[in-house]
Amino acid sequence: MNETEVKMSGFPPVSFEEFAVPTREEWYNEAVAALKGAPFDKRMFTPTYEGITLEPIYTLADNEELLNISGMPGEAPFLRGTKSSGYIAEPWKIAQSASDVLPKEANEVVKNELAKGATILHFELDECTKLGRDPDPELFKGDYRGLSLTTLRDADEMLKGLDYTKVPLHIYAGASAVSVLGLVAAQAKATGAKEAKGCIGADPLGELAERGTLPLPIDELYDEMALAIKWAQKNAPQIKTILVRGDVYHNGGASATQETAYAMSAAIAYIRAMRHRGIEPEITMSHIKFSFSLGTNFFMEIARIRAARTVWSQIAEAFGADADEYGKIDIIARTSHFTSTVYDPYVNILRATTQAFSGAVGGVDAMQISCFDDAIRPSGEIAKRIARNIQVMLQTEFDMLQPVDPAGGSWYVERLTAQCAAAVWAILQDVDAEGGMYPALKKGVIQGEIEKILKSRLKNLAFRKDRAVGTNMYPNTLEKPLENMFPRGEKLCRERKEAVAKFRELTDEQHAAESLEKIMDNIHEGDAKFLDAVIEAFMAGATVGEVRKALNDSFEGEESVKAIGTHRWTEQIEALRKTTEEFTERTGKTIRVFLANMGPIPQHKARADFSAGFMEVAHFEVLRNNGFPTPEEAVKAAVESGAEVAVICSTDDTYPELVPPVARGIKAARPEMRLLLAGAPAAEYKDSYVEAGVDDFIHVRANCYEILKSIQEKAIKASGCPSADENPRKGEGL
Repeated sequence: MNETEVKMSGFPPVSFEEFAVPTREEWYNEAVAALKGAPFDKRMFTPTYEGITLEPIYTLADNEELLNISGMPGEAPFLRGTKSSGYIAEPWKIAQSASDVLPKEANEVVKNELAKGATILHFELDECTKLGRDPDPELFKGDYRGLSLTTLRDADEMLKGLDYTKVPLHIYAGASAVSVLGLVAAQAKATGAKEAKGCIGADPLGELAERGTLPLPIDELYDEMALAIKWAQKNAPQIKTILVRGDVYHNGGASATQETAYAMSAAIAYIRAMRHRGIEPEITMSHIKFSFSLGTNFFMEIARIRAARTVWSQIAEAFGADADEYGKIDIIARTSHFTSTVYDPYVNILRATTQAFSGAVGGVDAMQISCFDDAIRPSGEIAKRIARNIQVMLQTEFDMLQPVDPAGGSWYVERLTAQCAAAVWAILQDVDAEGGMYPALKKGVIQGEIEKILKSRLKNLAFRKDRAVGTNMYPNTLEKPLENMFPRGEKLCRERKEAVAKFRELTDEQHAAESLEKIMDNIHEGDAKFLDAVIEAFMAGATVGEVRKALNDSFEGEESVKAIGTHRWTEQIEALRKTTEEFTERTGKTIRVFLANMGPIPQHKARADFSAGFMEVAHFEVLRNNGFPTPEEAVKAAVESGAEVAVICSTDDTYPELVPPVARGIKAARPEMRLLLAGAPAAEYKDSYVEAGVDDFIHVRANCYEILKSIQEKAIKASGCPSADENPRKGEGL
């Protein structure tokens, strides 16, 4: 309150002059005292996957030398946002998608999303369409998703009743945007629609990285990219034709800075390739849109989004472009597929909410919230409603549209932003030293760097340093799997092939063939007319597969690199649990763990609860009890239980007396029983415990995944059933 408000309120003025400002040394001494002997450097500094160490405290001194920190929103290098008014004048776009296979159904979904709050017409295409194939039974299998576009009728059904001249389109088209761009343009021409706006974008390097293959040499795809840009510049200036996907790298396990840097390295490659084809960097940059994933590290995601704006502005300047006009990055973000889980899937709602929150605070231009059951099945209306309403509530009920750059000025976030920008720039330079994104992918450099981070993530999950609630921590063994009531791909493929066949009955085959021949006649001219020929071919009745075949112009062979692939962080642990459940389903048996609880409940409860949670990660059946007063009684109960595993649970003080007789008794009666001790053993007693028969120790620093896997493999082998590695159904549905 100001002085006038203080007087009117009746409250006495408050002064903080009586409080001395503590020095960093004073804070350090207090922190060391609070740690009670624990090492300060290990407890108070947090390493991240980005190679940035988070400090325990940040002060004004940490920001005194930072560049651009006093900049304004809407001013290069756009640290505080690309718009001076932030979200106040124009909120971020809500880009909930339709991934239904049938065009009519996808159209209905997008209309519903639009009516309930979405502000982008977002269609997710199926694999066939992105690969330039007509409906192919080889791909239409199982849990098949994505809009299938093959003919002009499909495009008309997809867009019927949607005004894409007012509400922007968003479609990722695969390695080339030409076919989908031509199909949408043909629909617009047939219906008399005016200029569309939005993005129908391609990312050939992203496709190569994700799949490991391209159907054409990269230079041929660059040629198509250039021709699409030229056509759009003339005929659809509000359509962007390059969509650089950061999720390709994120879903492979990359860190936030790796994802940002590799996506920008791909964009740099496109700018250079287009310049080689006579298109100035300014034009190419105006056609580029970035798609980033939002991970679980809340402040890291805020910082890297802010950093991405400053780095892209620098890239624009490096190409000689006016940063104020062309250095404004366009970001659509999606909550992480990598961090979604199959088990306890409703926790995904919480993950998506925090991820979306970081996107809003960071200042993305558009956002898509993944449905909580996305990793399990195609999502229904309830899941879509929950996802959509997260964004609606952030904008309306939580008033996230102001202030501009809400994290700005935070000593922590500003410092972290600068560190992210430096890390991204360093990776960009490393990629450039390899000759650029394409050579780096061919050499496997990028794949190798991402694999290092993926292995680190999996290791931390295995040791439970990273916690996935409901999966490697606090698993719910009573949960019922979500049912997949949606049609399988095989049925959908038959429907799609029938629809295409009916459309072709109305087609003049000769006219279609002549139109297809004109495509290559025009592509060699190197100008925008070639896409007009693609449009004419679609209007004559040609299919996506036929157009793609014409564009390929008899090229044979394919580009190939080591694929990054698509992963989820919990997939190994989920496969472990699923193997147990399938074993139970086939045999009617469970893998049982007996808790040899020693002494009264207060003595053993803490470690018994820990052990139960540890074992339930793999959905083992835990046999509990209230404790045994003597080793003999514990041994007798353990042996009679018939369990495959026994865990001794008590306290460190009682272990030296209790462990040897219990361990020897169990091993004497059942030498095949796996015997574990709950808790990390004192160094002076460990050898004696092992000598008595303890096989392993479970504690907070143990490798949970490896211990459970070894128990599972031994139990399944002993039962005569296939092992986890031999089980052909291992990981099915994950």
